[in-house]
Formats: sequence, C-alpha cells, structure tokens
Amino acid sequence: MQFEVWAPQADRVTLHCDGVTRALERDPRRPDWWTGAADAEDGTRYGFALDDGPVLPDPRSRRQPDGPDGLSAVVDHDRHPWRAEWSGRALPGAVLYELHVGTYTSEGTLDAAAARLEHLVELGVSHVELMPLCPFPGRHGWGYEGVSLWAVHEPYGGPEALKRFVDRAHELGLGVVLDVVHNHLGPSGNYLPAFGPYFTETHHTPWGAAVNLDAPGSDEVRAYLVGSALAWLRDYRIDGLRLDAVHALCDTRACHFLEELSAAVAALAAESGRPLFLVGESDLNDPRLITARAEHGLGLDAQWNDDFHHALHTALTGESQGYYADFARDPFTALAKTLTGGYFHDGAYSSFRGRHHGRPLDRARVAGHRLLGYTQTHDQVGNRAQGDRLSASLSPGLLACAATLTLTAPFTPMLFMGEEWAAGTPWQFFTDHTDPELAEAVRRGRRREFAAHGWAEEDVPDPQDPATRDRSCLDWSEPEREPHARVLAWYRRLTALRREQPDLTDPDLADTKVAYDEEARWLAFRRGDVRVAVNLGKESAAIPLGTGRVEVLAAWDPVATPGADGVLRVPGESCVVLTQS
Repeated sequence: MQFEVWAPQADRVTLHCDGVTRALERDPRRPDWWTGAADAEDGTRYGFALDDGPVLPDPRSRRQPDGPDGLSAVVDHDRHPWRAEWSGRALPGAVLYELHVGTYTSEGTLDAAAARLEHLVELGVSHVELMPLCPFPGRHGWGYEGVSLWAVHEPYGGPEALKRFVDRAHELGLGVVLDVVHNHLGPSGNYLPAFGPYFTETHHTPWGAAVNLDAPGSDEVRAYLVGSALAWLRDYRIDGLRLDAVHALCDTRACHFLEELSAAVAALAAESGRPLFLVGESDLNDPRLITARAEHGLGLDAQWNDDFHHALHTALTGESQGYYADFARDPFTALAKTLTGGYFHDGAYSSFRGRHHGRPLDRARVAGHRLLGYTQTHDQVGNRAQGDRLSASLSPGLLACAATLTLTAPFTPMLFMGEEWAAGTPWQFFTDHTDPELAEAVRRGRRREFAAHGWAEEDVPDPQDPATRDRSCLDWSEPEREPHARVLAWYRRLTALRREQPDLTDPDLADTKVAYDEEARWLAFRRGDVRVAVNLGKESAAIPLGTGRVEVLAAWDPVATPGADGVLRVPGESCVVLTQS
C-alpha cells in the first residue's frame, strides 16, 4: 500500500506502520509531499514522525480507533457491501431533520440512531442532517471541536457504522446530509500545525488563528478541505453537506474557497449521477452565497436563514435580548418581511450590530428552497443557558402554530430532533474534554458568559458533568403520551400537506402574500390556492379571507369555514391550513 503525507516543514519523515519503521522519500512530482510503500490492510495502525519527533496521526486519517491522539488506521472503503440502490435525493421540495447522534438515543451510536429511522419516514421528512461526526477527545460532545476531518468519531461506531446508517437511510428513501466544520478545528488533538501551514496569523477568528485559505501554502490546505468534503460524498454516499459558519472562512483570493468547493462537488455529482448539494450557515445575509457560479456567485445550493427563526421566535416568546432586539420591536412585521423577502436584514440598520447589514434578495432569481427555515436548531436551543426548548414555555397550540409557519413557508423546512413531539427534554451544552485544564476553562467560560446576562452560576449546567449529556437525550416514551402525541400527529399532517399541495413547494418567493395584525397577534399568508392562518393570541381572531370556495385541509382546533362575510374565526393559540378558489 502507498502512504503519502504533505509535510513542507520537515527535513525527514518516517512511516511507522504495524510496528515497522521506514523512511519516506520526497515525491518528485509534488513539492513538499513524502511517499512510500508498506504492507497494510484494512485496520492496520500507522502514523508519521517528522524529523525524529513523536509519531503523529495522519492528517488524512480515515479512522482513529483510539481517539484523536492515537495512531491512524487504514480503511478499505471497497470492503463495505452496500445494499441500497440509491440515485440520490435533491434539495428542492425537501424537509430536513437535524439529528445529533450522541443524544438521539441514550446509546448515542450511529447503529442505535439507524434503528430509529422509521420514525422519520412516518414523520414525513426527506433528509436526515447529522451534526458533525469527526473525532474529538472524550466520548460525548456536540462535534464542533472535531479534528481528523476525514474520520468518524469512534464512540459513534466509526466508519463502518456511518456506512450502515447511510445504507439504512437510503433503503428507507431518506437522504443524508452531514454537518462539516472547515472554519476551525478543536483545541485538543489537532496535530495539523506540526505538518504544515494549515493555519495562518494573517487572519483571526473567534477560535484563534484562521484556517489558511489565502496565505502561502494555502493551495494544499484548500485541497485538504475539498478532498475531505468529497470523501464524505463519495466514500460514504452522503447526499449533501451543511457547512458550518462559512462567514468565518477568511479568504481574500479571487476564487473564494466556497466557489472552489462548489465546483468540485458539482463535478462529483456529474460523475456519480447523483444530485449533491451544499448548504451554508452564514450570518452575512449576502445573496452571492447562494447565487450560481455562472452568475458570479459562490454557488452554494442553500443557506440557513436565521432571520426567519428570529422573527418567529420573538413573535412566539416576546424575547428581546441580544440579536432578538431588531425583530422584537414589531415581530409580525419582521415575520411578514422574511416570508416575502427572505431576509429581514437586507441592507437596513441592525441595532444589535450597530451598523447596516445584509443585502436584498432578488426574488425573481432566488428560489425559496435556497433558504432553510426553522423554528429550532441545535444552536438556538443549546446555546441558551439551560438548553430549554420552546416546549418548556409555550402551549401545544403555539407549538402547532410555529410548526405550521415553518412547514408551509416558502423555504426548505428543517426540524430539530424531538421538536416534532414537543420533547420535554432539554438540549444542553455538554463536553467530555480529557484535558483537565481545558475542561475547567470551558466550564468557567460558559458560566461567565451567562452570568453577564443575569444567570446565576449554579443555574448554568456544568458541561463536563455526564448528567448534562444524559438530560439531553431524547425520551422515546414521550411520543406515545399526550400532549406529545397530538403535536406529533400535527407535524405528520403538515408534512403530508407539503406532498399533497404543489403550492407549498412552489419555489417562487414573490408569490407569497401576507396579511397580519400586530396587536391582535394573527398572521395569514397565501401561496397559490393555499391559505395559512395562525393566531398567536389567547383570544379568538377574526381573519378576513374574502369570498371564494374554501376547504379546510388541516386545523389544530375545529374551525368553521367563512360565511358570506369571508371572515375566518380562528381560536386562540391555534392555526389552520385551507384552500380557497
């Protein structure tokens, strides 16, 4: 087997493979690459030593059986007996479901999660989006401090378990999306700087020195990240990637890294005959992110739309702290603006940022499915001091209203695991750092952050306490009980409506028409022949629909069709979907 590694800073590189040491030679075709052959097969342990230093894991390691600090292991991807015949599932018309492997079940493994996939089929989603899977120290964590960007966290089951998960999902007709992190690596177990200039002091991010996308040596760093992305899509048959915090990718080159990545993914899609897509997380509100490369954009297929979440959250809860301040002044106005224009911050002044922010979307050119809309996400729940979900403070009726707006809006809907049954479990921030100093720093930092917002230290869960993770695991007995069962039935009805009513997957943003009453707390909108009405107030609301033949498709509480006056009367904290022609 041929081994290779990029190590421009080394004068000597040795391969330690299955107890045998041998010197690698410089590759005459590729500057700063070292290469050599050794007997190896699937599972063989190996590592590289630079200039007689310690043996380090391979930067392109496909498996870390003993964690980020251990030796790498060879993975023969051709050994897996794929079962499912799969031609792919594209993003338009999709409903995504964000899932954290470590808390989706109490076992916290990919195999245990795969055993629960029938639930998602019955729910009516089309794709499951896995939070990051790259190895990190310890057993439990969110995954955003991963290292070894080509490998799968061993406590989740490693590479073979991910293949079994994807295979089972595809057998059930579900696409699989993977959350990947290119903007930083975790603080522990990251050996990339020993090998080369993977990071640069030219730019700084909230995590320190930036990933090197534009300084000397960045050609190979970009190739490393692109290669990792393509490996997930090719070797594991993943259908799409969610790119974490792309606004933190510092790149001044004429061809932005995201453009390079999107071109490479498009080429792989053409080669494989499967639709593959990229979804970016960005707070820039810059339409160029989701504009085609041929039109001088970066070519991503979609982006998370926090503006929709923030507007909906403030309308539901009345919260106004932090970044909610801009939306809380007139939440129904903000919600109406996002439903019709995509962005709320489209060049207007942002009080939270103290400056103007964003740029308008061209609704004639940007399809609605290119924006992901959601009521809850891992960020919006887990980054609260106590990880409380909306179900901790809102009535089932208001939760139904939130689901209705999310699943009938002109965006690609995304659900966060457990929200479909109003899960009573929190989803808190938890870590399992093996470095005591790092663990204490994270613990103190978390408490200090929330103390600044008025929380008592003792009320902020200790992220290192195993009980914090355990509390965050879903309780799978809940969906059988009320009020959870009723909420779950409502979600299932809404996803069914998306399949039954073509107007609900129409990509035309400009076709959405909204009416609302801020004081009475109701909002209604039209998409083709479909009408959606939500009443967030406690009292019954009279919503003028006008004349026409009306058919109620779904209602949280019983409603009568409008009389001759064309007024729909919706009970308090309730919602209805109907057609009018």
